[in-house]
This record gives sequence, C-alpha cells and structure tokens, in this order.
Amino acid sequence: MYRDAFKNYLQTHGYASFDLKAVLFDMDGVLFDSMPAHAESWHTVMKRHGLRLDREEAYLHEGRTGAGTIHIVSRRERGRDATPEEIEAIYADKVAEFNKHPQPERMPGAWEVLNQIKTDGLKIILVTGSGQKSLLERLNRSFPHIFLKELMVTAFDVTEGKPSPEPYLTGLKKGRLQPNEGIVVENAPLGVQAASSAGIFTLAVNTGPLPDRVLWDSGANVLFRSMVELSEQWKTFRDELTTNHKVY
Repeated sequence: MYRDAFKNYLQTHGYASFDLKAVLFDMDGVLFDSMPAHAESWHTVMKRHGLRLDREEAYLHEGRTGAGTIHIVSRRERGRDATPEEIEAIYADKVAEFNKHPQPERMPGAWEVLNQIKTDGLKIILVTGSGQKSLLERLNRSFPHIFLKELMVTAFDVTEGKPSPEPYLTGLKKGRLQPNEGIVVENAPLGVQAASSAGIFTLAVNTGPLPDRVLWDSGANVLFRSMVELSEQWKTFRDELTTNHKVY
C-alpha cells in the first residue's frame, strides 16, 4: 500500500534504508482541533484593522510566524510591509481574540496514534511554531506521559519558522536522529514543506478545508484524511515500513 512512497523517498534522498526511531508531530491541527479558532480569529482581527484575510486563506499561513502573516496581508492590501507598531497591535488583538474561544479539544484519533507510537518504543518529538509558556503543562493535561520537554521544538528554539526546514532540523538534532530515522505528521502546507525540505518522510493529515492537492504539492509522501484514519492505518504503515524499508 505504501511501498511506492517508501521507494521514491529512499531513491530521492539517496538512503539505502529506513531505520525508524522517532515520529515528529506538529501541534495545531494535528494534536489539537485548534485551527478553526485560529482562522476565525485572524479573519476577525484583520477586518478590524482594515485588512482582508479569508478564513480558508488562514490555513495556508498555518505555521508561519504572526509577523510573517501580517506582512503578507499588508503587502497585498496596502502595498507595503507592516510597521512594527502595526504588527504588535494586530498580533496582540489576534491573541486576545483567540483566547475568547474555548480551549481546543484533542484532535480525534491523536491520543490513539500517540499511544500506539509510544507502545512501539519510538521517540515522540513535538515541533510547533507556538511560543506558549505553558505548552508542556497543556500537553501533559491532554496527553499525559507522552511528551518530554527535551524533545520539544517551539518558537523559542528557532530563528526561522516554517516553511524553513529549521524547526524540523532542530527536532532531528534534539532527538539525535538522521532524516531517515524519523517521520513527520503535519496538517499544514507550510509544515509539510518544512519537513520535506528537512529531508524527512512526511505524512500529511488533511484536517482542514484545503484540497488534498495543496498538501501533495507541498511535498507530502503519504496523505491521510484524518488523525482517526492515521490511527486505524498506523500498524499497517509501520509494518510495511519495517518490512519494505530498503531500496528495491
């Protein structure tokens, strides 16, 4: 089922085989069903500041820094970069708007996937653009005994956010891994691009409104329609990777 994807990856990157030791996870839209609230918040706040950012477009910017998103919209709408003062005001409003929403629930299927991976003895590494101070506490409440602080990459660990490969390269470094020793689970086009650019086999999970083609075009090696589907397919995927792990 996944044989061609494995073969293409190994040949493209010049590896003789996989040696799976870890799974690297994005957070928003993968572990938490938080993207609808992010998209709604961006749309509302941009409109408040005289700018236009449709809800669906917000999904295309997922993983980008707040300043980067504001600059892109400002260039399109006003023909210039946003000023530091505009960035500060818009982003503060966006955070406040997001915080009006209820705490996002766990993404259906995420808990099941994480437990299967932990049972398999693989490292679990978080790679998120979030800079929340209470991130580990929040993860431990929702996913107890899964995440370790030393295996987390946040906004404080990198100078460039996604689509730069730096976040995922940092994740590999923290896990003491080579690219062919990990796989990535991502839902965002920019995140898929970042993981692909880092040379890691990437599972795209389309938990949002974007067409599948956007994720394929960003560099996904395999695509699932939900985290529930990934959970249901995990054993098959892992077994095929273990069995068919060499260049054919």
